[in-house]
Amino acid sequence: MQISPLYNSPINWANKTPFFLHSPSYLLINKPNRKLFQSRRRSQYFNTSKSNISRSGVFFEGMPCDSIAKTSGGYGGGDENGSLRNFKLNESTFLASLMPKKEIGADRFIEAHPQYDGRGTIIAIFDSGVDPAASGLEVTSDGKPKVLDVIDCTGSGDIDTSKVVKADANGCIQGALGASLVVNSSWKNPSGEWHVGYKFLFELLTGTLTSRLKKERKKKWDEKNQEEIAKAVKHLDEFNQKHSNPEDADLKRVREDLQNRIDLLRKQADVYDDKGPIIDAVVWHDGELWRAALDTQSLEDDSDCGKLANFVPLTNYRIERKYGVFSKLDACTFVLNVYSDGNILSIVTDSSPHGTHVAGIATAFHPKESLLNGVAPGAQLISCKIGDTRLGSMETGTGLTRALIAAVEHKCDLINMSYGEPTLLPDYGRFVDLVNEVVNKHHLIFVSSAGNSGPALSTVGAPGGTSSSIIGVGAYVSPAMAAGAHCVVEPPAEGLEYTWSSRGPTSDGDLGVSISAPGGAVAPVPTWTLQKRMLMNGTSMASPSACGGIALLISAMKAEGIPVSPYSVRKALENTSVPVGESPADKLSTGQGLMQVDRAHEYIRQSRNIPCVWYEIKVNQSGKTTPTSRGIYLRDASACKQPTEWTVQVQPKFHEGASNLEELVCFEECIELHSTEKTVVRAPEYLLLTNNGRSFNIVVDPTKLSDGLHYYEVYGVDCRAPWRGPIFRIPVTITKPMEVKNQPPVVSFPGMSFLPGHIERRYIEVPLGATWVEATMRTSGFDTTRRFFVDTVQICPLQRPLKWESVVTFSSPTAKSFAFPVVGGQTMELAVAQFWSSGIGSHETTIVDFEIVFHGIAINKEEIILDGSEAPVRIAAEALLSSEKLAPAAILNKIRVPYRPVDAKLSTLTESRDKLPSGKQTLALTLTYKFKLEDGAAVKPQVPLLNNRIYDTKFESQFYIISDTNKRVYAMGDAYPNAAKLPKGEYNLRLYLRHDNVQYLEKMKQLVLFIERNLDGKEVIQLNFFSEPDGPVMGNGAFKSSVLVPGKKEAIYLGPPVKDKLPKNAPQGSILLGSISYGKLSFAGEEGGRSPQKNPASYRITYVVPPNKVDEDKGKSSSTNSKTVSERLEEEVRDAKIRVFSSLKQDTDEERSEWKKLSASLKSEYPNYTPLLAKILEGLLSQSNVEDKIRHHEEVIDAANEVIDSIDQDEVAKFFLHKSDPEDEEAEKMKKKMETTRDQLAEALYQKGLALMEIESLKGETAETEGTKDLFEDNFKELQKWVDTKSSKYGTLLVLRERRRGRLGAALKALNEMIQDNGDPPKKKLYELKLSLLDEIGWDHLTTHEKEWMHVRFPPSLPLF
Repeated sequence: MQISPLYNSPINWANKTPFFLHSPSYLLINKPNRKLFQSRRRSQYFNTSKSNISRSGVFFEGMPCDSIAKTSGGYGGGDENGSLRNFKLNESTFLASLMPKKEIGADRFIEAHPQYDGRGTIIAIFDSGVDPAASGLEVTSDGKPKVLDVIDCTGSGDIDTSKVVKADANGCIQGALGASLVVNSSWKNPSGEWHVGYKFLFELLTGTLTSRLKKERKKKWDEKNQEEIAKAVKHLDEFNQKHSNPEDADLKRVREDLQNRIDLLRKQADVYDDKGPIIDAVVWHDGELWRAALDTQSLEDDSDCGKLANFVPLTNYRIERKYGVFSKLDACTFVLNVYSDGNILSIVTDSSPHGTHVAGIATAFHPKESLLNGVAPGAQLISCKIGDTRLGSMETGTGLTRALIAAVEHKCDLINMSYGEPTLLPDYGRFVDLVNEVVNKHHLIFVSSAGNSGPALSTVGAPGGTSSSIIGVGAYVSPAMAAGAHCVVEPPAEGLEYTWSSRGPTSDGDLGVSISAPGGAVAPVPTWTLQKRMLMNGTSMASPSACGGIALLISAMKAEGIPVSPYSVRKALENTSVPVGESPADKLSTGQGLMQVDRAHEYIRQSRNIPCVWYEIKVNQSGKTTPTSRGIYLRDASACKQPTEWTVQVQPKFHEGASNLEELVCFEECIELHSTEKTVVRAPEYLLLTNNGRSFNIVVDPTKLSDGLHYYEVYGVDCRAPWRGPIFRIPVTITKPMEVKNQPPVVSFPGMSFLPGHIERRYIEVPLGATWVEATMRTSGFDTTRRFFVDTVQICPLQRPLKWESVVTFSSPTAKSFAFPVVGGQTMELAVAQFWSSGIGSHETTIVDFEIVFHGIAINKEEIILDGSEAPVRIAAEALLSSEKLAPAAILNKIRVPYRPVDAKLSTLTESRDKLPSGKQTLALTLTYKFKLEDGAAVKPQVPLLNNRIYDTKFESQFYIISDTNKRVYAMGDAYPNAAKLPKGEYNLRLYLRHDNVQYLEKMKQLVLFIERNLDGKEVIQLNFFSEPDGPVMGNGAFKSSVLVPGKKEAIYLGPPVKDKLPKNAPQGSILLGSISYGKLSFAGEEGGRSPQKNPASYRITYVVPPNKVDEDKGKSSSTNSKTVSERLEEEVRDAKIRVFSSLKQDTDEERSEWKKLSASLKSEYPNYTPLLAKILEGLLSQSNVEDKIRHHEEVIDAANEVIDSIDQDEVAKFFLHKSDPEDEEAEKMKKKMETTRDQLAEALYQKGLALMEIESLKGETAETEGTKDLFEDNFKELQKWVDTKSSKYGTLLVLRERRRGRLGAALKALNEMIQDNGDPPKKKLYELKLSLLDEIGWDHLTTHEKEWMHVRFPPSLPLF
């Protein structure tokens, strides 16, 4: 087989002829410009999670081992790693570099086999969503539809359309929010039932698109607002010209009102907050299919555009493959899918350009420019959106599970997933279990990105780099990609792994990275970006490149009648890849190397009659049953001091459903075992392997190895078919650390030389007792700016790798200092890398001197728990390395309040999208929690059992929604909750949990949830330290600092917080959280010493809030009651009657009649008793569905007058002229009684005023027009005597008064102030009043804006999960 001459051996940077600066030869200009795509938080998708401009590189370290590939047969050899000598672009090579295919042999393969370009294969894209209208994603190379289905697996676009309405005689229906919608008369709807719902447009769009639309909408809104301001100023100017110096009070008020209008318009411009237009959705069944239409009038400037009747109805995308665009302004493509018999409509949009870009790399087809095609232009795809728009495109467990269900349902051949995160346990979790089933039972090939957390080792992410059933892909950059896509001034002379590409091994010794593929491309993006394609780079891009290459292989296998198995395909890929780098240790960076499609195809052809088997490897140290690993990883110093023996179990795994007689019984292989370095790793020579598996022992002897990284493999070769290469591998990674012997413990690495892409790794045994490091990096010997990655990694049991990282830029030779935490006794890797493209074109080598100083204060307890008592906690401290200053600092700055659910509902999800491939139906548990905030705060829900894990958890998914009593949603979240700012008020939190096992969900019905908030600055508690156990109580023996000498312990006491310093609203059982530190950085200022969070070595501290102080006055007997027993009994009977009367319902005419009879009876029995009369007034106000409204309001006025007449107003007024003695119990009782009476009087006056206004409104005339006394004005002036009519409680009457007088500006100002001052949840009536005022003034732009906000503040229902 001929090998392309494209590849040469790796370059030795130290001998490289100096580069010379020159400009790029070619540049592809997008509209509006070239841009890089930045990833989002928590690396939810792997396109340079650290930064497109800052984290990328190669691993250049020679190890004393020969390449395995050279011994593994005809498909693993060669040194084709992407080298290009005297590389020069022309137009065609430039375009080809934008969508790299030559690197993996895809171009050669398609040229040789044009019909095997992916035809007949279906790829499921698990990502942020794919735009079916994007360039290159319309059709395949053979004219078939490219995108077969578009699904939102997260539910972020779901609309509740369970409300059913009927059309009236005019063909109009009422939308979910009350709008009148005209349906198209040509639409078939035999049932006549229309399902209606609504959605805010911005809830469907990405943050980037939303920002663009907000700017456009704000611009138009500002124009309208400026027009109204100009009109208002003109009116004021005309008034001033007419009345130059008005003395009349009414004229002054008119002028003030005109000025208020100007002020209101100007202020509105400052507080403008656009929640976006609202889309009305309608769903119906046309007799054959469920169809849906949208009304998007609110998106358009032209009122004739976007009408429901003009919408072309859509059905589920997979049926007709049609999509829509919301408007020309947004240019955003959407798809509609109907679920649950019309009760749920899913509007599918993408949550970022990432998914479309990924799909384009794998499958794009450009008929007019084949060089820009994706790797497999003939393949089809389904888009499974796992990135939840509500969470900024972060994946959810629900999205992941539904995506797997969809991939199986659509009979996909491949899955590509360019998402992931660090993991607690490799190859573990609910999602991994489901993936194993999909791969093993349904034969899907799962390809995923390895992660962008390099260059340190053991940084591969889940699931791509840590799961056995998934092909994890690293990111490679070729000289052509560097010159073309990245536009560097001079490309590297050979291909290399991007600096940021994650490295193996996993914590259990597996290789981590399976293969590598090009990790950058200029590929299609959604239409809403207003450009055809853009550059992105990351393992997110490497994965679809590999996936597209595999699609070519599947296309060939199907055409040639070769059974498709993920086992055989993966073996072909790994055994035919071209190594990148010179040593086997480079496999930790690149896996088996750069995949080669043409070679893999030949391998598959040759092995078509070989059984489809995967070899499961389980490794245990001899004599131990746990832990079980997938490789051998000797990382710590103790493991490198003596030989160790390991038991390896090799278990052949057939696909589910394999024939017992024809496949399992017949399976027998004679295996020759090889070790890449027999002096270090010894294994038996032969192994007879049957279906039941076989174990053997190997011995690893690292004692004679030098310090540093060493990588070896034990691999098995089929004696009867050695051309197959290794059929299984046992990775053996040894990081032998250097021992720190200096005192004080200082480690120096002087004179390290760097060129672009070079990585230096050092392994250090962190001394016992070390808790933090202070490091200095000095650079010299270079000219242009240099960018470095500095990473450290430590691995501890059952923890995610402890990683510290920094991206450092040096514009000139200088020194920079760092401080970071470490764990004593554990090996630390220090990886220093010059970014792969930093310094390209320069002729200077960068010299780096790196110095590490270990510091540490050992303590007897890492986490401190204060139990709520007055007793202090004793802490013993010791400096094990060198003298350290003991300067403890501790603060409590967070509070967590625990809650139990008030309601738990378990339900079965009956939709097909929630039915697992195994046939099990998913169940859902909805837990409801209630909490109250006395003051506004940023809160974060915490569920310790479930938080911070998506992949390494056995629970499927979680999602929460926080809403107020009006159903307004304030926050949503999942496993990674974010703080949300909530105003004062009462809230509901609904937590949604999913699983197919009912027993797991039953156990969660009383799940404890914490509401966490940061303490305000004045609430933060600084804790004190003492040298005596009684110090906290006695107030003496305060401890500030001392010097710890090695070998001598010192003890101090941490005092609990002073009880009166505890934050308010900290109920019993709450937890105060904070941090504690013991040392001080040598370069820290005073502030660093007082703040434990600024110290790299800080620990958690917890304080349990004790029971509240007993009220000393509670239970004390009151002064002697002067009333007789008979009088007290009569009062108790009277009050009991009133309580019963107050509880009566008035829902029916009969109930209202009984209520009236009882009220009359009580009034005759207790005449002029104010509390009774107030309750009668309250009862009248509670009546609803009153037919004769004028008569009802007259009854309210009469009842209010009775309350007013029953009160001796002079007596009340006189009482409040004098201050009462707070120490006089009788005086305090009288004060409370008088305050109650005053409030009853004010309420009666207030309700009377409202009733008078209602009668005026209903009659359409005012008291003045009738020539009678102005009852409303008299009543209002009377109310002013008792209360502040501007307050939120009574301000409505002031607003109505100003409106009544025609002063709409003053009315609106008063109403705005009243709304702003109201601390309770917003009252709908106040906002309805505001809308009517705006409408009356004629400010249409404000009316529209306020109507949109009405649906935010007062939605008709809660959103779906």
